[in-house]
Amino acid sequence: EVQLVESGGGLVQTGGSLRLSCAASGFTFDDYAIGWFRQAPGKEREGVSCINNVDGNTYYKDSVKGRFTTSSDNAKNTVYLQMNSLKPEDTAVYYCVARSLDAPLGDPFMEDEYDYWGQGTQVTVSS
Repeated sequence: EVQLVESGGGLVQTGGSLRLSCAASGFTFDDYAIGWFRQAPGKEREGVSCINNVDGNTYYKDSVKGRFTTSSDNAKNTVYLQMNSLKPEDTAVYYCVARSLDAPLGDPFMEDEYDYWGQGTQVTVSS
């Protein structure tokens, strides 16, 4: 059974940092792309980042470039999202997502690319 379990969310002030973790199980971690999406209240869900565990490439939404960093610890089957210089507009539920790389990765920010989703973790940035 595939499981993606997010942790690390919470309340932080503007300019602060959080590190989200996504613990994965039930699939061959090294052969997957792992991404992060978020959904703010009243807004559509959007892709934030992705890491390709086969070639190590990373992808970021423009609004988080330079502030967010995604990394993968293959020994722990865990992907991290380090979020620095947080802004109130980063407030959202953050979801970990995964897809096999048996086919080439398309647009890493499209929901349809991913087969598996976690339950989400809340991130709140106060002004």
